[in-house]
Amino acid sequence: MTTPVLSLQRIHKTFGGVTAIEEFNLDVAASEIVALVGDNGAGKSTLVKIVAGVQPQTSGDILIDGRAAHLRDPRASQDKGIQVVYQDLALAERQPVYMNMFLGRELVHPWLGRLRRGRMIVETEKLMSELDVRIPSARAIVRDLSGGQRQGIAIARATHWATKLVLMDEPTAALGVAETERVERIIESLKARSLAIVIVSHSLDQVFRVADRICVLRRGRQIGVRETRSVTRNEIVAMITGLDR
Repeated sequence: MTTPVLSLQRIHKTFGGVTAIEEFNLDVAASEIVALVGDNGAGKSTLVKIVAGVQPQTSGDILIDGRAAHLRDPRASQDKGIQVVYQDLALAERQPVYMNMFLGRELVHPWLGRLRRGRMIVETEKLMSELDVRIPSARAIVRDLSGGQRQGIAIARATHWATKLVLMDEPTAALGVAETERVERIIESLKARSLAIVIVSHSLDQVFRVADRICVLRRGRQIGVRETRSVTRNEIVAMITGLDR
């Protein structure tokens, strides 16, 4: 079998005396979308933060391409080819799109010490076109764009820098129907780039549209993982609420 891009083994996370994640195991392959679902407080966002290096696990192992990964901080996670799209997007609203795309990784001329704005603009417009993120221009100021356009920019930035895995925490929570559909098409396009994708979503309709597998959590416990094509919405709801017992 192909080695998973991401392998979480016996992940346990506590905050003081409170157990947030209990014995969590999951493999995610390249070109696969896995959805994490569960009520508020189930531990979904905590798992994302663990893989992102924001909150190290208390115990357990994280493997990237079969090798142990010590993700002690966000930079360590990014160095492993992992990028995160948070619900709040983390965009610099007063900056143009191309500067957001290269935020913290600005291209600088090696001799003149000046920003290579032209190259950043070209690369940004190329990626936006490939992902069908419809913006007026790479020079457009982010605060002047719609929620869907901003989300597209955040996903495009993650795509640009991710080489292994993209984590998405409620990527369409604040969007309308049309903008949600466009973002979902972008998410689907990431599979063609051989990226592994983990998405947190409260929308089961969305989960059944985009995910290959569904992982259910309840109060920090992993209830089960199901192939999307082999499970019903009612079965997932029962797992989330505890009515499956």
